[in-house]
Amino acid sequence: MSDETVSDETRPLLRVVRGAPDDTELAVLTAVVSALAAAPVAADEPVVQSRWGAPQLRRPPRPGPGAWRFSFR
Repeated sequence: MSDETVSDETRPLLRVVRGAPDDTELAVLTAVVSALAAAPVAADEPVVQSRWGAPQLRRPPRPGPGAWRFSFR
């Protein structure tokens, strides 16, 4: 019987191809894979970027009396 004739309902979720994990290791692996499969996709959320260092928010220095007061803003 080939993999194409096996339905998705009877196909195992995981297949061990190397090593001999015990029941606890398989349970942990199954839980992690199931949790990742059930998690919402984060790529659909818009990326919010901070405007903290935006050049538009900085004012150029203006020479003149009292200019030193505004140099730290």
